[in-house]
Amino acid sequence: QVQLVESGGGLVQAGGSLRLSCTASGRTFSSYAMGWFRQAPGKERDFVAAISRSGGSTYYADTVKGRFTISRDNAKDTVYLQMNSLKPEDTAVYYCAAQISGSYDSKLHYNYWGQGTQVTVSS
Repeated sequence: QVQLVESGGGLVQAGGSLRLSCTASGRTFSSYAMGWFRQAPGKERDFVAAISRSGGSTYYADTVKGRFTISRDNAKDTVYLQMNSLKPEDTAVYYCAAQISGSYDSKLHYNYWGQGTQVTVSS
């Protein structure tokens, strides 16, 4: 069992930056690939970014590539999402998730989820 807690969300103007954090407790953090997803009101929960267990491989949705960076610190049991050049369409609840195995971009293949943190980008 893994418990995930996100933080760092908030209100920011378009063009601004935020850094989300997700801290894990429970099982060994480095055993899990980690992902970030987001869900806007009335929409599906979509893949944003993922990172391998070691941090050596990262993956991004086309909509955030070049603007967002995922990283992890296994010594701190934490995964980060640095979000730059934010746009109003980035407004959503952001969730981190832990994966034992499976497709990195499929929410169905993640085993544990945090409660989410709201990100609002004003125009």
